[in-house]
Amino acid sequence: MREGDERTLLVASHDEELLAHVAADFFDSRELNIGEMPFRVEDVRALEPDVGEPGTRGTLETGTGLLVRIPPWQCEEYGIDHPGGDTAVFWRPEHTTEPLVSQLEANLDKKHQLFAHDHLPGPSDVDGELFDGYELIKTFAVPVTVTEGQEMTYVLSKWKFSYTVRDDHHRQHLNLALDCGLGERNSLGLGFVNVTDRTRPGETELEGENAFA
Repeated sequence: MREGDERTLLVASHDEELLAHVAADFFDSRELNIGEMPFRVEDVRALEPDVGEPGTRGTLETGTGLLVRIPPWQCEEYGIDHPGGDTAVFWRPEHTTEPLVSQLEANLDKKHQLFAHDHLPGPSDVDGELFDGYELIKTFAVPVTVTEGQEMTYVLSKWKFSYTVRDDHHRQHLNLALDCGLGERNSLGLGFVNVTDRTRPGETELEGENAFA
């Protein structure tokens, strides 16, 4: 990065009031410091990402690394060797997508319980998978500062998830993933996804891509 470069900062949350406070702070003070790098906020705008109405087909792609850990008591179920103790195992490609899908759904269930209305069903309460397909882009290990003065190495992965919106409940679950991220440690910026293409009912794929662009 060099002086004068322009960057876009995305702030995601399911809490609209929190986002309003962040936006108001940016309007009051145009200076933004990230570490020792000072920036000036030129524009603030609200975004409302949406996977689309029922019947829409699309792709979600991870913008940041996805953290998925498998609890020790579930390793035997998936045939995963566990070193012992109570430490969770980082997901790796050799573990197959079954434990990954299970952990993603369980994690999104917790977010649904925190942020959705009580009368609405969660991801595990409905028939059908969250995604149609899972395309692994890469896995990688990075050091992450989890708290001040404490650094851990996490094994992360990047993905493309294809989906077809079945109904309004499925739409809400996918939009929750857009707001809150997938997997663990979203507060550290991990697991955030973006809609990279979307084709509404009645559109061709080319029409959908042009409309989305």
